[in-house]
Amino acid sequence: MTSTDRNTSPDRSAGPAPGPASDPVDTSRPGTGTGPSIGTGPGTESGSRTRLRARARRAAGRLLAFARRPYRDRPDPSYRVRRWPDLTALCFATVFFWSSLTPSLVPRPWYLQGLVGGITAAIGYALGSTLAWLFRALVSWRPPDRVRTRCWQAYWLLSPVLAVWLISESARMQRQLRVLQGLPPALTWHTPMIALIALGLLLAALLVARTVRLGSATLIRLLGRVMPRPFAYALGAALSALTVLVGIRDVVFDRGVVDLADRIAEATNGDTKDGIQRPASRHVSGGPGSLVHWQDLGYQGRNFTGSTPTRDALTAWTGRPARDPVRVYVPSALPAVFEDDRPFAAQARLAVHELERTGAFDRAVLAVAGTTGTGWVDPNVAEALEYMYGGDTAIVAVQYSYLPSWVSFLVDEEKAGRATRALLDALPADRRPKLVVTGESLGAYAVEASFDSADDLLASTDGALLLGAPNFSPISREIRRDRDPASPVWRPEYREGAHIRFAQFPATDLDRPAAPWSWPRAVYLQNASDPVVWWSPDLLLSRPSWLDDPLGPDITPEISWFPFVTFWQASVDMTVSYGVDAPHGHRYGAGAVDGWAAVLPPPGWTPADTTRLRAFIGHRRAAY
Repeated sequence: MTSTDRNTSPDRSAGPAPGPASDPVDTSRPGTGTGPSIGTGPGTESGSRTRLRARARRAAGRLLAFARRPYRDRPDPSYRVRRWPDLTALCFATVFFWSSLTPSLVPRPWYLQGLVGGITAAIGYALGSTLAWLFRALVSWRPPDRVRTRCWQAYWLLSPVLAVWLISESARMQRQLRVLQGLPPALTWHTPMIALIALGLLLAALLVARTVRLGSATLIRLLGRVMPRPFAYALGAALSALTVLVGIRDVVFDRGVVDLADRIAEATNGDTKDGIQRPASRHVSGGPGSLVHWQDLGYQGRNFTGSTPTRDALTAWTGRPARDPVRVYVPSALPAVFEDDRPFAAQARLAVHELERTGAFDRAVLAVAGTTGTGWVDPNVAEALEYMYGGDTAIVAVQYSYLPSWVSFLVDEEKAGRATRALLDALPADRRPKLVVTGESLGAYAVEASFDSADDLLASTDGALLLGAPNFSPISREIRRDRDPASPVWRPEYREGAHIRFAQFPATDLDRPAAPWSWPRAVYLQNASDPVVWWSPDLLLSRPSWLDDPLGPDITPEISWFPFVTFWQASVDMTVSYGVDAPHGHRYGAGAVDGWAAVLPPPGWTPADTTRLRAFIGHRRAAY
């Protein structure tokens, strides 16, 4: 600054320059003074309206600009997280979301519909993004901006309208499915929440995927400083893939999901259901003289033995003198005297000792019950057999895990068959009564995995009653594969029903086919709408045969198969498969009465007895 500048510049310390003469300002009156007014007079309201109009004009201008060009180009290729979605991928995600709105095997609530929609939308986005990347890598053509603009405009105009309409249509289809499966048609279906849940899951998956991609690119760039670019790319991609796989398997699944499920299941296993008390009968594990202490039986073991019907209760129903039923249960944690480096053999040895102690080999029938992952035995199946025989029965079960069935399937699948097989092998063949096997869900798999084939099952036992056998059960798969050609997979006829028959409505289904039905007999209770029966990884890419015509009696004709989508629908269906009434979903109710009456009825048993016992079992609350 020159001296002239300094001399001519205003003196900032001298205060404001004098202006025109004016009256002094009265600061005592509201709304006056040198600062901005905070009053509520007309001038203030006018200013607020002006500001609101200005904001509205700016918002309208931005909206109009976005409508003219409804997408954003990333300013730099290094933007991997904060970049606009790919239109092709977004279209795939939207179509996958729409397809998830179709009905599946059982009705599902709105929040699970949002979950299915979000998962399938993420899968669709990944598929669309991969295809778009391959197209750009192979073809040098890029659409002009005008074409991209029109495509984006069409997407923003059509997709919200179609989404709202299709979600509303999905509510209508869910109501129809509820009526078909005996539920009231009333349904709460939050259209905005379904869309928001699905969108939130899609954005979360997109954020995770882009973060991983950014991390991979950063790693490759750092490696490129110390090695040639091709080697850096290969090593960085391999390390990134390994990190993701190990993180998902070891951190998220093993140390997260499984550990949490294990802690919850372990705490539950030490508990006892309300109303269950230690049995007073010496014929029951946990009772007087038992080799297994009551506190060692576990949650499901105490439920099973503590709910054994008494001799008086059986006598009151049958009208004839009854016996105290035998129930033997061997937990996964054995007493020290029976511990062995072969745990399943030790369990079987303890079970045989308990059977001998309780006099089980002197009963009319001995039932080996396969257990689910938690060690559960269906009380309807056990009590139906006991009431039918007036207590002249023995039922034995071994626990191989206390984890939920879905966790047991993932980490303990082989244990189910090995534990049951060891028990069957340990039973003395020369002095045992009529031998039957039974199991529901993973318990049915445990029974099937104990035999080599359907013929082996029939040759080794006097009958079998299996309910809701999972799709991976070996004998069920064999029967469905080799079924008679004219029969549907949901009600297969096997060798003209000579020994094995399937039923959803056993009172009528077991009479088909009309060909002779010889002993030994095996009955499968299998609902056409049971997702446990039909769930399989094959659903990801293969259309299942249970969707072929004719459909099952409780399957809506609007059901369809879509790659990836149907798999996740069936996966979610398993979580709500108990939300319907028998015989739908994974509920089988009192169907065990008809099953036992067909497999091994006691002498003098009549159809009228079956009807009376079915009504008794079906109308009383299950013991646990």
